[in-house]
Amino acid sequence: MIALFLISLSSATLLPGGSEAFFLYRLHASPELMYISLFVASFGNTIGSFINYILGKYLREFAIKKTYIKQNSIQKATKIFQRYGFVSLLLSWAPIIGDPITFVAGILKYNWWKFLILVFTAKFIRYGVLMYIYLHVTSLAK
Repeated sequence: MIALFLISLSSATLLPGGSEAFFLYRLHASPELMYISLFVASFGNTIGSFINYILGKYLREFAIKKTYIKQNSIQKATKIFQRYGFVSLLLSWAPIIGDPITFVAGILKYNWWKFLILVFTAKFIRYGVLMYIYLHVTSLAK
C-alpha cells in the first residue's frame, strides 16, 4: 500500500508519470483490499495535487525557471480556472490539464480546504470509475 500511495502521490505532482496501471495491478493482486486501495490511491493523488498547490502558491517562478511546468500550460489552466472557478478543480484528475489547474489554484491562493475537498472528490471518482470498469471487465471474463 505504501508503493500505491507514493506512486499516486508522485503522479499527481508536476513530475511525469501515472498511477492507473499500478492501481489496477493492486486491484488484481489483492481484490480483498480494493476499497482500501481506492482510498489510498485517492488520498495519495490528492496530496500530490496539494504539493502542486503549494508550489503555485509559493514557488511559481522557481517551477517555471526549472521547467517543471511551462508558462503556456499555466496560461491555459489560468483561463480555465478563471472561467469555471472551483468547478475546474473537478478536472484535477485529467491528464495534461489537471496538474496545471492545481498549480494555478495555488497561484490564485484558492481556499486550501475547499481545494482539498474538491480535488479528493475528483480523484476518488476517477479511481472509483476505474475500479468499476476493472470489476465489470473481469466479471465478464469469467
